Amino acid sequence: MTRYLTVGAGALAVLAAPVPAFAQDNNDEARLRKLEAEVRALQRRVFPGSEGRYFEPEITGQPRQNQATVATPSTTAVTDILSRLDALESQIQRLTSQYEEGSFAVRELTARVEALENRGAAASPALSAPSTTGASRPAGTVQSGAATPTPAAAARPDPARVAAVQAIAKPQTDDPGDDEYSYGFRLWDAGFYPEAQQQLTMFVEKYPNHSRATYGRNLLGRAYLDDGKAKEAAPWFLRNYQADKAAARAGDSLLYLAETMIALDDQSRACIALAEFNETYPALAAGRLKSQYDANRGKVTCN
Repeated sequence: MTRYLTVGAGALAVLAAPVPAFAQDNNDEARLRKLEAEVRALQRRVFPGSEGRYFEPEITGQPRQNQATVATPSTTAVTDILSRLDALESQIQRLTSQYEEGSFAVRELTARVEALENRGAAASPALSAPSTTGASRPAGTVQSGAATPTPAAAARPDPARVAAVQAIAKPQTDDPGDDEYSYGFRLWDAGFYPEAQQQLTMFVEKYPNHSRATYGRNLLGRAYLDDGKAKEAAPWFLRNYQADKAAARAGDSLLYLAETMIALDDQSRACIALAEFNETYPALAAGRLKSQYDANRGKVTCN
């Protein structure tokens, strides 16, 4: 299909090219012959012949005659050029039409293959759903049906969870950026951490300069941290702190970065983050975030 797209674009480019004023001389005749040669080469690329790609080539136009016998008293060189140019344009239009028909046939074939695959998956033997709690099955326990669920069955979302996520309303105000952040916050607050991660990632990438961006990056780190993914959380906390140290949630992110390092059993970096937090944000360390700061300090031994 990539080859057909390239060929189709080339054909359209040939058709769209401006046509210079033709003079009755050998240079114009040579340029027209070159154009005809390019169209024939284009036909050979679209219709490779032995490969049998969708359609047989349609070769149009009159057979080439010797230049000495072309001219007649009633036909001028300009008339001959225009006639041959019309033939070229007709060929390009047919090539474009056949390319579009070939593209449609490929899309139809792809849709049929996907439908057959879906029917095959639906007709497979019933499988026991994996435990949603993630607890391991006791040794010796045998599931009914196949021993291992297919990837399609394992990836099928829990209908109850889908319904619960859909029940969380997305705000609709005149600030779409704030709506996206608020929806991510609601997902996180409801405990739907993977969904919140996806929503907040979309928000911070789409609205990097929004006034809520510092809140979004910090909350995205928390969504990963609360989901037990400390390695994924750390880069977001660090990025938010470094993006603007005076931002509303930069101090929070630095303190959460220390907490993330503690979760990763990296006391050295945790101590560095805690020391920098206390030095850079003394008001937060003694005020709004004091209890969290003291709790993290109690988990490590710093020099």
